[in-house]
Amino acid sequence: QVQLVESGGGLVQAGGSLRLSCSASGRIFSGEVMAWYRQPPGKQRELVAVIRGRGSNNYADSVKGRFTISRDNSNNTVYLQMNSLKPEDTAVYYCYLARLGVVHWGQGTQVTVSS
Repeated sequence: QVQLVESGGGLVQAGGSLRLSCSASGRIFSGEVMAWYRQPPGKQRELVAVIRGRGSNNYADSVKGRFTISRDNSNNTVYLQMNSLKPEDTAVYYCYLARLGVVHWGQGTQVTVSS
């Protein structure tokens, strides 16, 4: 059973930056799909960014050009660099890993962007 632990959330002013990290308890394989989701207050969880094998990435339209997802398989870690943050980016951010048809989630990290 893999465990995912997010870190790096916090309170930041609009226009600022944060870098989220997601560390896995075991090895991350290069072909595995990993992603970041977020759940704004009172809303459903939504996909933010996906990274697949060989580093191919996809982003939600709302974060394109501002957020960057990356992975370091040697350190079993996935990152989300968030720049030019907006108040509407306020949410709990969750790490996601799909492995052999089973979805694994982290516990989430709170990101709050003040205006």
